[in-house]
Amino acid sequence: MDFNFTEEQDMVRDGLARLVREEYGAETRREVIASDSGWRPEIWAQLAELGILGMPFSEGDGGFGGGAIDAMVVMEEFGKGLVVEPFVPTVVCAGGFLKHAGTVAQKEEHIGGIVSGERVYAFAYAEPQGRYDLSDIQVTAKKEGDGYVLSGHKAVVIGAPWASHLVVTARTGGDRNDKEGISVFVVAKDTDGIVTRDYATVDGRRASEVYFENASIPADALIGEEGAALPLIERVTDEAIAAQCAEACGAMKVANATTLEYSKQRKQFGVPIGKFQVLQHRMVDMYTEYESSVSMTYLATLRLGEDERTRKLAVSAAKVRVGQAATKVGQESIQIHGGNGMTDEYAIGHYFKRLTIFNSEFGDVDHHMKRHVALSSD
Repeated sequence: MDFNFTEEQDMVRDGLARLVREEYGAETRREVIASDSGWRPEIWAQLAELGILGMPFSEGDGGFGGGAIDAMVVMEEFGKGLVVEPFVPTVVCAGGFLKHAGTVAQKEEHIGGIVSGERVYAFAYAEPQGRYDLSDIQVTAKKEGDGYVLSGHKAVVIGAPWASHLVVTARTGGDRNDKEGISVFVVAKDTDGIVTRDYATVDGRRASEVYFENASIPADALIGEEGAALPLIERVTDEAIAAQCAEACGAMKVANATTLEYSKQRKQFGVPIGKFQVLQHRMVDMYTEYESSVSMTYLATLRLGEDERTRKLAVSAAKVRVGQAATKVGQESIQIHGGNGMTDEYAIGHYFKRLTIFNSEFGDVDHHMKRHVALSSD
């Protein structure tokens, strides 16, 4: 298939590639992720100034009229530099809920803050017992007066230490695994009764355990219809998966190039190890893994706007293929680098960590293989 990007998308790619090159060198990134904050608000402000945070939103919502393909372009470049700023939680996830199901008032209040860079959002959906089941929810939102009271625990909320707001999935009815009775809320993180425990993740990002201790929120915090949010949650998470597949493709591209360059410089028995045929074969396999991942990511991104079954099939197929490739490329990169690849000083170890963690976000290979098989048999 001949897949051509628009002139505007090519300009965005070139601009982001330059920004990542200049601002996200390996040494600079190491310093950033080791700092107290773990990110750079000034980079977030720069992304807003460049219009990156507003690209996927329609002009009617205050954005620049882009969509999923624009997000894919952005995430691929972010993957090349292992950018830690929370584009997926804020723009793809929170922005996705708002543009698909937000009221006019909610869009006016929140999307403008996203586009301007003044607000950062985190998606609080995972729970300790839930594994990858989006309907396995024990956090409750009980009606009280004119609003709701949130209670429970959300785990590994990526970007929450930097967030001003949380998008929270909660049960407003039904039992733990029921498909019905699930709702979504957008909540200010400084709401009384919200307690967080922040920590660094293996791949250099920041996350929080979030505890809701009878946190009172207003009725207008509800996004969409009460008790019927599961299809919306699945749609937004599929969009997040497609975006992260693009990120993984960017990371794999750099991992391959870095490994190839290392094989030309590292000598053994007086010759570069890249001369050894067995390593050449392995690096060709790595490149093939990357190329097939790009194709599947493009397909999944194009299918996001189609019917639910078609979208899910394409996204799960991409997550399986890219997840397998990310594991293969990451592990082979470390193997070819040898002991050097395990040191913090070599950038390849950081790419390995990100590619490894990618496989477990929003469902691993096994989970999406099962989802694809179930959908195919319907």
